[in-house]
Amino acid sequence: MLETKVAGTAAFAKFMTVLQAVADAPQPPTAAALARSCGYPRPTVYRIVAALAEQGMVAETGGAYRLGPRLMSLASRAWSQFDLRAALAPELQALRDETGETVHLAVPAGREMTYIDKLESPGPVRMASRVGASVALHSSAVGKAYLAALDEASRERLLRGLPLAARMPGTVTSLPALRAQLDETAARGYATDNEENEAGIVCYGVALCDAAGRPVAGVSVSTLLFRRHGDPQAAYIEPLLRLRDAAAAKLAVLPASPGGA
Repeated sequence: MLETKVAGTAAFAKFMTVLQAVADAPQPPTAAALARSCGYPRPTVYRIVAALAEQGMVAETGGAYRLGPRLMSLASRAWSQFDLRAALAPELQALRDETGETVHLAVPAGREMTYIDKLESPGPVRMASRVGASVALHSSAVGKAYLAALDEASRERLLRGLPLAARMPGTVTSLPALRAQLDETAARGYATDNEENEAGIVCYGVALCDAAGRPVAGVSVSTLLFRRHGDPQAAYIEPLLRLRDAAAAKLAVLPASPGGA
């Protein structure tokens, strides 16, 4: 008689349940919280998260767990093959060529944005960012554009558990100040990163939304402070807004992003 189940299926299902619970939690959960949400004994959960952490699938900070770097890397590789990147390739190329600066395409991944495409500036100085790298929501142009495009309830769920690390002297580290910045971003249609994430780098970003108006990605133009154009509106922002509008029709027919709030 043929076996109806693959050996280890039950154990694998438990690992996936715990991993999903980490991904779905509004803030990084402890092992005790995972035990309650998954319904498993606490010793079982401890063994599972220890194994997941060893493989880089989760990361532990202060007794709480978040999605780990290996999982983010695997996700970024999947996204690099995803229709979104291919569908927007002509628009991203045109944006890079028009602005002469580095262009990033990023998608939400938990409480960060992950780059799934990067088009280098033709200039002699290259940026250290790379496909698969993550940037903080509160200090990056793509992150703030994404947050600003969320509905109020989804945005607040993210903001409540968001670590507002002071990455640079100009980084916004208080919720009231960040909320005010996001309101301004929503009103004008684009976000800025004025050396808030990295010294000497200024970025402008827009959110890309699906047919339902939900943000699924962000696009940014990044320039070095010393060579920033004297008219950013014409040089960077207007081309970004044109890309956003041109992408709307394509996004309306693509599958939903696996990221998001």
